[in-house]
Amino acid sequence: QVQLVESGGGLVQAGGSLRVSCAASGRTFNNYIVGWFRQAPGKEREFVGAIRWSGGTTYYADSLKGRFTISRDNARNTVYLQMNSLKPEDTAVYYCAAGTGTNPKGKYDYWGQGTQVTVSS
Repeated sequence: QVQLVESGGGLVQAGGSLRVSCAASGRTFNNYIVGWFRQAPGKEREFVGAIRWSGGTTYYADSLKGRFTISRDNARNTVYLQMNSLKPEDTAVYYCAAGTGTNPKGKYDYWGQGTQVTVSS
C-alpha cells in the first residue's frame, strides 16, 4: 500500500522560510514523479512543482520559480519542498502526490493528506 505523509507545515511570518516534507512508503519510486500542489480556501488546487525520482529533474510553476525548491533524499524516500520569501498568498494546504505519468501537471495515482502552511503578514 503506497502511503504519502506530508509534514513540516505551520505558521510563518511573511518573508520567512519553511520546508515541508513528503515521506513515501509502500513501494520503490524509481519510475515515479512526485508533485506538490496547494489549495487555498475558496480556490482551485494549484500545481506548485514536481520532481522525477530517477534523475531528479524538477519542474516548477512559473510564478514560484526562484522562491520554491524541490529536492529528494533517496535514502529516506522523502521529497522536500523548500519555500523561501513566503508571502501571505502562499497560505494553503500543501499536498504531495506520486504517479507514473509523463506530465508533471497531469494525473497522479497517490495523494497525501496535506499539511497546512499559513503565512502571516
